[in-house]
Amino acid sequence: MYFSALSIIFIKVRINVKWEQHKLGEVAKVTMGQSPSSKNYTDNPNDYVLVQGNADLKSNEISPRVWTKEVTKKVHKGEFIMTVRAPVGYLATANMDAVIGRGVAAIDGNKYLYYLLQTKLLDRTWEKLSSGSTFESISSNDIKNLEIKVTETEEEKLIAKLMDTVTYFVTLQQRKLEQLKQLKRAMLQQLFADKNCKQPILRFKSFNDNWEERKLSDIANYRNGKAHEQYIDMNGIYTVVNSKFISTNGKVKKFSNKPIELLKKGEIAFVLSDVPKGKALAKAYLIDSDNKYSLNQRIAGITPSSDINSYFLYVLMNRNRYFLKFDDGVGQTNLSKKDIEEFKENYPLFDEQQKIANLFSQIQTLISLQQNKHTQLIALKKYLLQKLFI
Repeated sequence: MYFSALSIIFIKVRINVKWEQHKLGEVAKVTMGQSPSSKNYTDNPNDYVLVQGNADLKSNEISPRVWTKEVTKKVHKGEFIMTVRAPVGYLATANMDAVIGRGVAAIDGNKYLYYLLQTKLLDRTWEKLSSGSTFESISSNDIKNLEIKVTETEEEKLIAKLMDTVTYFVTLQQRKLEQLKQLKRAMLQQLFADKNCKQPILRFKSFNDNWEERKLSDIANYRNGKAHEQYIDMNGIYTVVNSKFISTNGKVKKFSNKPIELLKKGEIAFVLSDVPKGKALAKAYLIDSDNKYSLNQRIAGITPSSDINSYFLYVLMNRNRYFLKFDDGVGQTNLSKKDIEEFKENYPLFDEQQKIANLFSQIQTLISLQQNKHTQLIALKKYLLQKLFI
């Protein structure tokens, strides 16, 4: 559906037309932001929204965080906003009138220019202009004097229409993905029994028994991984399960020809160590086959007992709040064997675990499918930005 609609538009985009070189300031009005006094900041939505940088932009629009009573420089609805301080070159459409601070600029140009400027982020133009500065930023002259090539008005409209269509599909796909992730979070809250309760809020039909609180040491065996550094071989046949492998869901890999600490299907690899407020701590990875993965140091191997469903335990342990509480936000966090084995949660009988595990497996499959579609659309948009503009 996506590509049939795109092809109709694409064939209308003419080639071999004349492109003219201009400076951006010659074809668009550029307004650099000026920050109001912080004493005039408010949390009153009746005042002007203040856009100061990338944190105030989300999903290609203004995402209000702070308001101001003092009006310095403004962006008007329909113009677009570009960040001029680190990170430089990110764009969003102004979906409302707003006051702009020193971290952004307002550009009153057409949609063609909006997408053309996105290519300058891809080819690192802004990075090159801001290099050498102690604080990554670009000036008004950098923007206004930017050399660009424009074409006939009708050509620009066709290119902008094509890019609008691709962007629409990207946004639509992002929303689908987020809805599935929200569903997963909701199910985590509804289908698992809280520590203070013996039954979850939602249950599958025919299950009525109370859940039983158990320590991890009662329902699984624990072992530590071993160092692989001297045995790393990119031509190796065993995948080394380290924190990078787990935190990227298996995308970043190292290999070894030495089976130092082999894992079996159904075991759970669990990250024990991370920097303050890191995203890898307590992240889990469910092993999907025998004798393919080898457990690295600072990673725990959890082997569930026969009355525990592996996927159920994987979902329960993955980034569980119990483990994250050990991170004080200051120093390196290192979870011990005792910390892991003292992990207490409520567990149903095996058949109910299986039902819950199957549901979460299906949701995760849908999330992965939608994520792949989103990634493909992002790649398509990047390709078109690189090919449609000079």
